[in-house]
Amino acid sequence: MADIVIIAYESEAKAEAARQELLKLQKEYLIELGDAVVAVRQEDGTIKLNQMVNTTLAGAASGGLWGGLVGLLFLNPLIGMAVGAGAGALAGKFTDVGINDDFIKDASSALGQGQAALCVLIRKVTADKVVEDMAKFGGTVLHTNLTHEQEEKLQAALKGA
Repeated sequence: MADIVIIAYESEAKAEAARQELLKLQKEYLIELGDAVVAVRQEDGTIKLNQMVNTTLAGAASGGLWGGLVGLLFLNPLIGMAVGAGAGALAGKFTDVGINDDFIKDASSALGQGQAALCVLIRKVTADKVVEDMAKFGGTVLHTNLTHEQEEKLQAALKGA
């Protein structure tokens, strides 16, 4: 079972630095992430999501490749590439992987203007090493599906920063 942890930070830069640290820890095999999204409260009050993977761009790239290959069959790879890229981009735009975007926006609604939250879907973790490393960023736990005891330990470690 995966765990969801949402931690609020005072700025987008700090939340992004925390996400980059998690990605570094993932390369060290201390954590396995399903998703890591930075949600930022804009000046107009809306929540902007900085996804880990741009599905629109990935869809356009793969659609363009496949469209070009299919276009070769009909001796017009450029048209095939254009149609494939457009279809891939459209499919990617409506694809949601990892944590549901609406859930992130609802959970991040408590953020103040300019504040950000790091929303993480954790598949596996070596908790003691990861929490110790992430404590330097501080933050406040907004939402989690951890046990009360685990959540209290996490919040205590973040406050100790």
